[in-house]
Order: sequence, then C-alpha cells, then structure tokens
Amino acid sequence: MQEPTDRHDAQPLRRFGAVKGSNLDRLRAHNLSAILVRLHRDGPISRSTLAGVTGLNRSTVTILVNELIDLGLAVEPQRTVDDGTKKSVGRPSVDVAVSDRVFAIAVVPEVDAITVGVVGLGGKVRKVIHYETGSAQTMRETVSIVSVIIQGILSMLPEDTQVIGVGVAVPGLTNDEDGSVSLAPQLGWRAEPLAAELESATGLPVRVANDAHLGLLAETNFGGGSHVGSVIYLNGGANRIGGGIVSGGHAVKGSNGYAGELGHFRIRSGGSRDSAGLQGTLESEVNRDALVQSLGLDRRDFHRLDEVLAERRTALAQQEIDRQIEALGTALGTMVTIFNPDLIVLGGFLGSLLEAEPVRLRSVIARETLAPQYATVRITRPTLGSEILLIGAAELAFGPLLGDPGSIEWPEEERQGDSRQVNES
Repeated sequence: MQEPTDRHDAQPLRRFGAVKGSNLDRLRAHNLSAILVRLHRDGPISRSTLAGVTGLNRSTVTILVNELIDLGLAVEPQRTVDDGTKKSVGRPSVDVAVSDRVFAIAVVPEVDAITVGVVGLGGKVRKVIHYETGSAQTMRETVSIVSVIIQGILSMLPEDTQVIGVGVAVPGLTNDEDGSVSLAPQLGWRAEPLAAELESATGLPVRVANDAHLGLLAETNFGGGSHVGSVIYLNGGANRIGGGIVSGGHAVKGSNGYAGELGHFRIRSGGSRDSAGLQGTLESEVNRDALVQSLGLDRRDFHRLDEVLAERRTALAQQEIDRQIEALGTALGTMVTIFNPDLIVLGGFLGSLLEAEPVRLRSVIARETLAPQYATVRITRPTLGSEILLIGAAELAFGPLLGDPGSIEWPEEERQGDSRQVNES
C-alpha cells in the first residue's frame, strides 16, 4: 500500500481533560454537555424542547446553544416548509442540529479485514473503507495500514471540517485506562499498546474498547435499545462471538472492564475449543464459518447469509442450522434467567440465524428459561445493521467532546463566520 502524498495540515485537537474552575464553571460545562449530548442523540430539536427535556429555562438554553454554535458544534438549519401548493424556503427553523463538519474516525480490525469509517456527530456514517487483509495482522501491521488510510481520509476532507479523534473496536479484552489490548486471541494480540502506537502514527487522540461493548453502546444510544433499561447484545463475527450487557440503564463492565465476554459462556462439557482455548462454549458451538460452509459458500461470502438462508436448504445445511440454533437458544435461555433483560439484540451472523429460524430459536430460549422472564423479553436484530460497530467506535472517540464541549480548540481561521443559519442539504 502506498502512502498518500497529500497530508492534512490541520493541527489535531488536544486531548480533552477534566473541567477545572469554580462550581459555576462546572455547572456550565455540565449543562453545555447535556445540550450537546441531546442534540447528538436525538436532534434536531427546538430550543423550547431542549428546555423541557433538560429542565433548564429558555434563556439559559439560548445562551448554551449559541455557545455551541460559536464553537462550530451546532447549527440552526433553515427549514423548507410546505404551504399546501408548493415548497418554499420559509422562516429559519427554531430547530437546532449538530454540525455536519465534526467527525470521528472509527476503526474495526478483524481476522481477515480492517474497516475504517468516517462518522459525523449524530452517529451518521459518511464514508467506509474496507481493506481486505486475508489473515490476521499484527498490531503494528494494523497500525501501519490504518494510519495510511486515515492520512488519505484527512487529505480528502474539506478544510472547514474537524476530526475529533479515533475510536477502535477490538475483538478482545482492552484496558480502558491506557487503550492497550490485553488479549485478542483471534488477532493473536496480547499486551499490545494499540492506542499509544496509533496516536503516535496519526497525531490524533485514540481510544480503544471491546467491539461488542461498542456495538451495545451504539444500539442503546441510536438504535432499538435506546430508552431500554436492560439489554443483552451478542455479535457474531469471524470465529468469534462478543457480548455486552446493560442492566438498569448502566453498562456492566466488571472490576477490570472485562465483563460481557458472553461468547465464552459454557453451554456443554467437552466439545471443541473457542478462540481463547475454552471448551464447550457458545463461541465454539455456534460458528460462522461452519454455517457458511454448510450452505456451500466461500467464507468471504458471509455477507450473503441472509439471502442464501432464505432459499431452499439442503439436508446438510438444515442439520447445521438446527445444531447452531439449539446451542444459541440454550445459551440465551440461561442468560435470560441470569440477567432478566427487556431486550436481546443479535448482531452479525447470529442475526441471520434469528431471521432464518425465529420460531425455533424462540422456542428453545423459552424451554431453557423461566416463563415469567421469557414472557417479557424481546429478541431482535440491531436496527443499525452493519454500521453498528463503526458508530460505536465513533461514539467512543466523541466521548471526551460530548463530556466537555467547551474544551474544543479550533484554529480561528477554520470558523466559518456566523454559522447559525445554513441551508439544509
């Protein structure tokens, strides 16, 4: 891969720190964050609605919104109104929206590919680059590939845009404190300083977390899991199943941040070993490659699973599907008994299994759990689809900005004058 000749000249943002100052400063920073988070997840929203949902008076909301506009984080788009006969540009809307000039870079390394995306505030995926590797890359090889892709992306972005940082969704155990990867067995990574290496290579702030935790974060912030108190999320990838749990509205992280490794949930004695070397687990019994092969597909054609599963299946394929449905339903039934979720979200090839055999999967889950618990649980695929991990990784990168919007430092020449009214595209 050739390194692009054009490079992005804009200086990266400094790492966002804790708010310092008086109690009044902290209160203002908290309120500014509350407004931006609401716009980011639910916008566009009118100022009056913002006042209602935040409990702030309208004059305070006006001050805070104007500050976000001045920072280049929000805009008030003009609205096209319909007078019943034709559309015309009416008075400027009172709705406030996040700026479409602020981005995060999302990175998803997998065993056979690396995906890099550009995601805007509001969780909008703007560009996706999928780089086939054919096999797992070392951490430093991954950093080299990703840094070249990012430099190419930065060189093509308009000058008035700002990249906040990089979020990486890793299929393994990660350290929240320093962004290192403790263990990613599929990739062959152990104790790798990923965030530090990628920051050094790109000059951008980098944050790293478990991929399933980030998928759960995306789905609960922007998808079908929003406003749901208890959620189990499972994502099936290449020879791996990751998981995440929300209970009582809070992500279950555990003492070291490693909770939610539901792919290693043991469902039988004996059996084959999973990516971490554990025997008889959900991950070892429910396997994408085995499913793809039973359907006569090449492992690279996994994206056609939904299409092929909807067709007439051979006896061999149906046998493998039945086996995997039995194992998946058994595991989910026990999880329902333990966690009592409102919602189960099945991503990746697990969603394909749900789509192919919804009645059978639900019957196995019902058989393996207590009736009052099963009666209230919903089971669905992610509403964010294939973009879920990119949105989650970007959400990780946006975290410091959302927590302290006033800490942003843009070069003065990048501000576009009075941006309170821009045409909606």
